Amino acid sequence: MDPNKNTPLRAVALVCTLSPSPTPSSSQLLAEQAMAALAEHGVTGKTIRIADHDVKPGVKTDMGDGDAWPEIRDTILGCDILILSTPIWLGHASSIAQQVMERLNAEISEADDEGRMLTYGKVAGVCVVGNEDGAHKVADLFQGLNDVGFSLAPNAVTYWVGEAMQGTDYQDLEKTPEKTGATTATLAANTAHLARRLKATPYPAS
Repeated sequence: MDPNKNTPLRAVALVCTLSPSPTPSSSQLLAEQAMAALAEHGVTGKTIRIADHDVKPGVKTDMGDGDAWPEIRDTILGCDILILSTPIWLGHASSIAQQVMERLNAEISEADDEGRMLTYGKVAGVCVVGNEDGAHKVADLFQGLNDVGFSLAPNAVTYWVGEAMQGTDYQDLEKTPEKTGATTATLAANTAHLARRLKATPYPAS
């Protein structure tokens, strides 16, 4: 039990499935399970399915002409925790997850009055689903998230991959596998713990 559980925290999960709503999505399901696990640690928030929004390609905070990213970015900056949920396609994170990382790249050029990136003090986690090996490869999203200012707690990834050469999706399972449920719980506990510590004691100025 986190002794500072009463400290309010907010989280947003960006779901990077290629399918817009209302198509069922395993990435959406695992993100929602991660958010539910975070809620057990006093964290509130919401999920955003990126495919439902007109996020323009680019590496700026605002690409203009109806770009939906500025509003999503405001949500991220208003939260303490970012969860990035992606499927595996051809052994890699989805193209939408890559697009999100490209838009987050703009944060390298943004700073507060003391020279810190605006993402400093925010904590990230990753959810991965797929029907082939590749979850550890996709978790190289950690490097990109760290590059743009997010902190990562130990074991801040949860994932499920099915057996090779079969077509079962995560959302088709009758129940959550014990190992996946346990890793989701660990992601939530460690991420909420680190977010509270950073909220109480921010990083020093650059």
